[in-house]
Amino acid sequence: MKHEGNMVIAQGGGPTVVINQSLVGAVRQAMDYPQVNRVYGAIRGVAGIVNEEFLDLTQESPSNLEKVADMPAAALSSTRDKPDEKYCREIFDVLKAYNVRSFFYIGGNDSSDALHIIKNFALQENYDFRAVHIPKTIDNDLVKNDHTPGYGSAAKFVAQAFMGANLDNRSLPGVYIGVVMGRHAGFLTAASSAGRQYPDDGPHLIYLPERVFDTDSYLEDVKRVYEKFGRCVIAVSEGIQDSAGNPMITQLQDKVETDAHGNVQLSGTGALGDLLAQVVKDNLKIKRVRSDTFGYLQRSFWGCVSDVDREEAREVGEKAVQFALGNDEDGSVTINRTGEYSVDYGYATLEEIAGKTKYMPDEFINQEGNDVTPAFREYVTPLLGSEWLRTHRLKAPHVKK
Repeated sequence: MKHEGNMVIAQGGGPTVVINQSLVGAVRQAMDYPQVNRVYGAIRGVAGIVNEEFLDLTQESPSNLEKVADMPAAALSSTRDKPDEKYCREIFDVLKAYNVRSFFYIGGNDSSDALHIIKNFALQENYDFRAVHIPKTIDNDLVKNDHTPGYGSAAKFVAQAFMGANLDNRSLPGVYIGVVMGRHAGFLTAASSAGRQYPDDGPHLIYLPERVFDTDSYLEDVKRVYEKFGRCVIAVSEGIQDSAGNPMITQLQDKVETDAHGNVQLSGTGALGDLLAQVVKDNLKIKRVRSDTFGYLQRSFWGCVSDVDREEAREVGEKAVQFALGNDEDGSVTINRTGEYSVDYGYATLEEIAGKTKYMPDEFINQEGNDVTPAFREYVTPLLGSEWLRTHRLKAPHVKK
């Protein structure tokens, strides 16, 4: 029987609030295929494979799997390891030793890249093997996808957080800056606009990595909005950069930290928000200026799940197994929007996904580069789900003096 043997599934990169839906969808679907003997879950992603740390998910009860599916963050634990060819060779050798004939990796760009390398080893050795990427990222930056599982729920959190921040700022006026995740793509920061209902609602300014950030223009924008409304709410992507492509944090701060991949630490310390706030204080002499860095809250906040995101995350896990074991294909599951809002699931090659980044298209960003367009609002609204909040204001007339 084709691909008869065991299956491994792993989770990589930053967790999401719906990542376990994909895990459980794939695991339960795989158990319907007779060629799958055992379903192993690798603990801590590819690191767990190399270290031979597995759970036998075949022995997990269906009822408990469904409870885990509703949990945020990675149930198998994740890793930030970015495997090179030597690392991938170690992974492949372990998979062979365990008679693994299909490997499913839930993750973003780096995950698909690792799968591509591992699959090439299998081809070189004529080893009967399927490598499948299950998409996941709150950054929404996977090419060949209209959107990715995890983004809708994170976008809902960001939108509702800014709805609350806007009401707070309206109650006690000043300048508020919220720093949102997104190193290269601004989709998540742009979602801050989704809750605006009234003409004076914030965020009044939105800055994305896809446009050059200029400090003088930033100050002019803040001054203009503050003079108009007596307050200003700002959404900023952690990845904003100058005209040379350097992260703004490196321009505003002398000493910066880097992560395990050598990337500049952008917003984890709260430094970017503090520095942008200080620029406003120093130059515009506005006393009440505050900043927040959303950090991990936006990607695994349990109380804010998009039902659309949850359902699609489950389905991409199921589709991955169907494509690999039913259709005998390697690749990456893709989400394609159809109609007013519905989706079809497709399949892209690993080469088409690996190492590539999708950016906000020009039609989603205004000409000035400090806000989004109605086209983006139309794009993001269905992804936030059916349960949506609305703000309300007092409508009683003022009493004459």
